[in-house]
Amino acid sequence: MSPAEPFPLYFPGDARRPFCSESATRRFAKVAQLEEGGRVLELGCGPAGPASVVLAQEFGCSVVAADSDDAALVGMRDRVRSLALDGRVEVRRVDFGRPAFREGEFDAILCQGRVLMSLLDALGTLRPLLAHRGRLGITYPVRVGRVTPRAVLEFWERRLGAPLVLPRELLQFLSLAGFEPESVESLQDAELDALYRELEPSLAKAPAEQTRWLREEMALHRESGKATASYAFAVGRRREPGEKPPASRDRG
Repeated sequence: MSPAEPFPLYFPGDARRPFCSESATRRFAKVAQLEEGGRVLELGCGPAGPASVVLAQEFGCSVVAADSDDAALVGMRDRVRSLALDGRVEVRRVDFGRPAFREGEFDAILCQGRVLMSLLDALGTLRPLLAHRGRLGITYPVRVGRVTPRAVLEFWERRLGAPLVLPRELLQFLSLAGFEPESVESLQDAELDALYRELEPSLAKAPAEQTRWLREEMALHRESGKATASYAFAVGRRREPGEKPPASRDRG
């Protein structure tokens, strides 16, 4: 068995990412109850930092746009200057596994469209950085549909170093890690088809070894003819020890 792909999982820097639309960012901002002056970390911002721009311009947030790739940070700094957002968006290089931020520094942390760490590492690393009742929005692969082919399950276990989970299991992991799960959405067939189709030109420019896992992922999807594994975006609120669970929404 080949070793798992190292994190972050490879994704072409200039390609469109899932859950990175302006409407998706606005939905997250509303769930996170972000207001003027709210402190937000966009982790894995890439060269464009789409969430950082929306959160700074429309919601008046103070944003740290962070990435580990120097080339991406150059592009992001250029964009911040061109939009005159220097006072609202700070661009910073970061080690994803050991982000050097203060405990409780952020009202929200957003990881859109990239898988930066294993699920347990991400939840354990990022929770302390959130303020009381702060929100985490995170992207992670999930299995979908009634039946997931064995080849797909085996591929993702090799890629992640852990079994592929269902969307509801993703929320359960958030709960066990000290979050109140709030929402989860996954890419449907047409959305995943469009994502992979738009990735093709970017993969052609990258070294073959870098793209090996992603190409195999895309081939398995096409063999299945429909989405049996997809990407999900989950949101959870930092929950404190001893906090009472929320009231039942069905009154009983």
